[in-house]
Amino acid sequence: MKKTLFLFAFLAFASCKKEEVKEEPLYPTTAEEIVQTPVQLGEEIFNGKGNCVACHQMAEKVIGPSLQNIATIYKDKNANMVAFLKGEGEPIVDPSQYEVMKTNFVVTKAMSDQELQALEAYVYSSLK
Repeated sequence: MKKTLFLFAFLAFASCKKEEVKEEPLYPTTAEEIVQTPVQLGEEIFNGKGNCVACHQMAEKVIGPSLQNIATIYKDKNANMVAFLKGEGEPIVDPSQYEVMKTNFVVTKAMSDQELQALEAYVYSSLK
């Protein structure tokens, strides 16, 4: 009888044990949790360290051609935008502005392939 009473008390105590509930944060809290799409990274570079926004706008020509114009021409000609940004391709959108763009190759040549591909993805996103 004592054993049964002891077993019952033990089981009652064990069932009352409070379970830990791990709450997930509502938004990313660390750099590892933040994942950017290539388009988001491209937009960040375009508006930030690339400073492309100084000469290019989404839908209208400013100093350089619009992103929509660039994307359309590169898509139609199946051209390599990343190669151009590395300074390895010919100007196909607005050759008359090539000398102005060439000065920016210092910035784009220093970018990684991932960053250049993200810029390309952002430019192509203008076609949506």
